[in-house]
Amino acid sequence: MDELFTYLLQFGSLNQQQLDLIASKTTTLLLPKDAYFLEAGHVARHVGFLLEGVMRICYYNNKGDEITRNFVDEQHLVADLRGLEYSLPSPEYVQAVTDCRLLLFSKRDWDDLAHTIVGWSEMVHKMTAKHLREKLARISPMVAQDATTRYQEFIENYPRMANRIPLSYLASFLGITQSSLSRIRKNIR
Repeated sequence: MDELFTYLLQFGSLNQQQLDLIASKTTTLLLPKDAYFLEAGHVARHVGFLLEGVMRICYYNNKGDEITRNFVDEQHLVADLRGLEYSLPSPEYVQAVTDCRLLLFSKRDWDDLAHTIVGWSEMVHKMTAKHLREKLARISPMVAQDATTRYQEFIENYPRMANRIPLSYLASFLGITQSSLSRIRKNIR
């Protein structure tokens, strides 16, 4: 629970009573490797906080190819907040890359926090903005870089994640084939 509190306190002030309320709204979810936290076409019903493990966000393009769009590691929220708020089906899958342990909030409990804790909605807005900045920082440089540079920067910027992700997922995220990624890794060593 301390990890969640540390995360939340980056975005605003919470007193002990509010922290206790937040803790009372969580349950623990153990999600085995390859299981889905959310499937495309389903409406999100939970917000998770990843304590252990790595998850990926993926979709299928119009050719039927599976594309990994992003990765989420420890001390980050896992949620389709737009879908949760507006009851919209998710266009993407959220899948456990490794065995994962999460703190889970139901939609109802998440909404209760917004109605009970003054400033909660602002904190969620700040969390969302931080997530978007991190995503842009990860994805934006990839547009202009060659595959080797994209791989090297991913390894440099996310060393804790790199050895935990199957090469097929990493290749998809980098926008290259798995054989190209294997060649790049061989040439770098």
